[in-house]
Formats: sequence, structure tokens, C-alpha cells
Amino acid sequence: MTRVKFKVAYLLSIALSITIIAIDIIVLKNTRVFLPIIVIALLLMSLHFWIDFFAEIKRQKMIEVMFLSFIRNLVESIKSGISIPRSIQNVSRKDYQELNPYIKKLANQTEWGIPTRKALQTFALDTDNKVIKRSVSIIIEAEKSGGDITDILSSVVDSVINIKKMREERKSSVHSQVMQGYMIYYMFIGIMLTLDLWLFPKLTGVNTSSALQSGVSGLGGLGGGASFNMSPVFFSLIMIQGFFTGIMIGKFSEGTIKTGLLHSLIMIISAALLITSIKGGI
Repeated sequence: MTRVKFKVAYLLSIALSITIIAIDIIVLKNTRVFLPIIVIALLLMSLHFWIDFFAEIKRQKMIEVMFLSFIRNLVESIKSGISIPRSIQNVSRKDYQELNPYIKKLANQTEWGIPTRKALQTFALDTDNKVIKRSVSIIIEAEKSGGDITDILSSVVDSVINIKKMREERKSSVHSQVMQGYMIYYMFIGIMLTLDLWLFPKLTGVNTSSALQSGVSGLGGLGGGASFNMSPVFFSLIMIQGFFTGIMIGKFSEGTIKTGLLHSLIMIISAALLITSIKGGI
């Protein structure tokens, strides 16, 4: 699971965004840029968090790569006849980049006499990586059943490699669908803007109540009566479309709803910024 700890910088971003919104309301309330600036301010409010979120995802991927190197080195050391605790201490001297602090702690625990099984469990919990947790769980359960530790570790390496290959294959296979999803969404925005800015202004005096009574679908009859403002309806449709399209794209590409929420955020914010900039309002 990708977790991002709350930082003081987030409070500063929130304070800055609130300040921008306040200035916008006081100075630019009746101008064309009023709503676009609010959208930008809301984006700034969460921007720092999303930067850290992406950085954590990248760090977790690097941890998985270094974990493979660590297990391979551990297998080679054990095959040479060295005990598991001593092998862990020996291979911990190598550079594993993002994984270094966790491996150093693992080596120290085995050196202090903490059982290897417990040290590995702590190692998996500290990294907070799903692949490592699953791999350590397999190693511990297989070791309990009396299997050959070198064969177990080799199987874990093969399993992690296969998982990474499957992820990459899924990402590459759905890349075109992801791009199509974005293209279709922005085409949808274009159609909605065309209807709102060009077609419906020409159909002045649309009486929605008479349209419903007569059973006429869509535009209704032309003529006198109270006109219905379709702009909020179009804007709501675009926001709803962006939310669910983003969820779908994230689920297809990464297999997680959390990534889908990120795509939804990108679509909703970009659509809101585009619409408010073109129209000067919703």
C-alpha cells in the first residue's frame, strides 16, 4: 500500500490556496478569470500531496527491484555454505539504494540474536510493500514446512519477476485504451461546449415543461415561456463523466482504484479549468 505521511508543507499549500481564493473573491469576483483562478488554487492545495504520492510510488517500485537483487545475493551466499543470519549480514554491506535502511535493520536484528523469522516479518512490515510482504510470508511458511531455503528463495525471485512482467505487460497492452479514454473524454467536453455555446443559444425560449407534457424528447418546442439554462447540467455531466472515466482508466492500467482516483482528479480539474477559461464561468 502506498502511504504518504502528512507534512507541514501541506498546511502551507492549503494556506496559500485559501489566500489566493480570498484575494480572487475580493479583487476579481466579477471578472472572467474568477473561476479559473479558484480551480488553479484548489489544484495547488493538493499538488504537494500528489507530488509526494508519485514519489512514493516510484520509491516502492525501486524497493521491489532492489529486493530482487537482495534475494539473489542472499541465495548465492547461502549456497556457499554460510548460515542465513550470517548471509544476511554479509549481503547487507552492498548498496541497495532505497532498500538500504531496511536491510541494515534486518542485518542488525539477526546479529543481535533476534530469530530470522521475526526479523524478516519486521523487515516486510517496515518496507510496507505488498510484493515484499507476500514474498516474506511465502518464505516463512515454506521454511516452517521444512523446505530447502535456497529453492524457496529462488522460487520467490521467479515469482516476483513474473509479477513485474505481468504488470508491465498489462500496462503496455492497455496504454492505447488509456489514451483513447482521455481522447474520448476531451471530445465529449468539446461536444458539450459546442452545444452550450453555439446550439442552445440559437434555440432561445426553450420551454422544458411543455416539452415534457408533449412527450417531445431532447430540445422541446420553440417559443415563449421560461427558458432552461443547460450550462450547469452540461458541467455536471462532464464532471461525472471525468470521475468514472478516470476510475475505469486507473483500474485497467494499474489495477487499483487509488490510481483511478488520480486519473479522475486530472480529468475533472483539467475539464473545469478548460470550461471556466473558455466560458468565464460554469
